[in-house]
Amino acid sequence: MCTVDAPAVMSFRELSAKGYTPRRIRAEVAGGSWRVLRRGVYARAGACNAVAEAATHGGSLACVTAARHLGLWVLDTDQRTHVWLRAHGRSYAHADCTCAPHWDDGTTSETFGLPTVARVLRQILLCRGIEEFFVTLESARRLGQLTAAGLRWLRKRVGPAGRDAIDYSRSDADSGLESLLRWRLRPHGLTVTTQVSIVSVGRVDFVIGERLIVEVDGAPNHEGESHRHRDLLRDANAAAWGYSSLRFDYTMVVHDWPTVELAILAHIDRGLHLR
Repeated sequence: MCTVDAPAVMSFRELSAKGYTPRRIRAEVAGGSWRVLRRGVYARAGACNAVAEAATHGGSLACVTAARHLGLWVLDTDQRTHVWLRAHGRSYAHADCTCAPHWDDGTTSETFGLPTVARVLRQILLCRGIEEFFVTLESARRLGQLTAAGLRWLRKRVGPAGRDAIDYSRSDADSGLESLLRWRLRPHGLTVTTQVSIVSVGRVDFVIGERLIVEVDGAPNHEGESHRHRDLLRDANAAAWGYSSLRFDYTMVVHDWPTVELAILAHIDRGLHLR
């Protein structure tokens, strides 16, 4: 998020409409309150780099960059700045540009305003695919950023695969890792229950079948010796109550899924998910 109130970037026309004269704009730039991104486009001091880069390129944040800016959960597989150029925008060359442009219809009241959350999700679907769409969709639903009207708009503008993902999505997914694991296990037709409370263990991320616990650990919550001890204690208590436990971290789930999948399916093949 930017450290300034919106709009963080404004055009000369917008500044003029707010009473800024050319002389005042020059003074504000000289004083450091604003900086020139390109001719006729200015960013406030404190505007985040992604917003400024998108405006320099000719538009506003789009796709996974916009989702990340809004605090939604996105995979870390694409760190480019995605830029919304509307349907007939123009891109501008700039130093070290790796921007990913998005041309689609839609307008905002501000020249460099963000697309709606529903439009951001559609951009993710078209650009990054169904899996990344799904995990960010569940994040938007959980955080209350996708309105009922936005969901209806989205459903009308995606294909059968997108509508299927919408139907499968929930508004109570605890994290993007939870969403991702559920999505990737879906083809196997397993009974997967999330956020289950177990005696002497507490709340666990998943129970597959009747007694296979799967925990997916995000690094911020599971680093350090104290957390390691707590996790081992939880696993020991789970075993005492007849459960088997598997534990994976972010890197494994996101970047080494075949290993995670094989470990889970090996337990399933041995019947360790059944009583």
